[in-house]
Amino acid sequence: MDIGKYNVQLIDAGRYRLDGGAMFGVVPRTLWEKEYPPDEKNRILLALNTLLLVGNEHVILIDTGAGDKFTEKYANIYAIDYSEHSLLKSLNEHGVQPEDVTDVIITHLHFDHVGGATRYNDRGDLELQFPNAIHYIQKRQLEWAQKRFEKDRASYLSENIDPLLDSGKVEILDGPVKLFEGVDILISDGHTFAQQMVLIYDEERKLLYAADLIPLAAHVAIPWVMAYDLSPMVTIKEKKELLQKAVDENWMIFFEHDPRTPCATIEKGEKGFEVGAPVPL
Repeated sequence: MDIGKYNVQLIDAGRYRLDGGAMFGVVPRTLWEKEYPPDEKNRILLALNTLLLVGNEHVILIDTGAGDKFTEKYANIYAIDYSEHSLLKSLNEHGVQPEDVTDVIITHLHFDHVGGATRYNDRGDLELQFPNAIHYIQKRQLEWAQKRFEKDRASYLSENIDPLLDSGKVEILDGPVKLFEGVDILISDGHTFAQQMVLIYDEERKLLYAADLIPLAAHVAIPWVMAYDLSPMVTIKEKKELLQKAVDENWMIFFEHDPRTPCATIEKGEKGFEVGAPVPL
């Protein structure tokens, strides 16, 4: 898909599983299990969808998946699966090598969004996966990650964050900003503080990378909020405002963790906001 000066492509960075109850909060299992069947550990299958923007003298990657620095125990907990898709394999299929990437927008510093930004080299040292890229992180998100608060500290891993900060290849942003021509950063505080959402647009099309504000197509329903969210009432408020704008301005929404519907339009039905037509990427 072309939007403005960019060719926009889905990069499939693999699969993993998280607890279904945590993904849907107070929504009863009977309502979500048919669409997202859990395994014997109550985990549902999730995608690690990312976006690649090529054009305007940039090669931009939005989020990096979970990476491959985890132990076998950690991989088993989350059932991380790269047998069919992985970040580097998918980039290679689009003719992009790690050295080609100029910019990495990290929506937030949870392991499944930033883990692929760093790797172990042959000497066992941590280094950047994309050595020539500037990595964009929000100031308040970084400050929160460094506090190591009990609610979500398991999602913030030092091996994912420290090498970035030590690299000299990080630009700290403070609030919403027009990052590039046709690429704006919007801020969401419901899931975690200062999560970056990315709006890609031209005069005819707008596509929002909603990150974990709306991780699955099912989360378009306003009451469907993750138990992982720090501020669920803020999530609800943000979703209402964003989805109304999506309807009014015919936005496409990119669902970072949905294995079946990575992108779709939004409609307003009798029961509220609904997923509209799937959008191929």
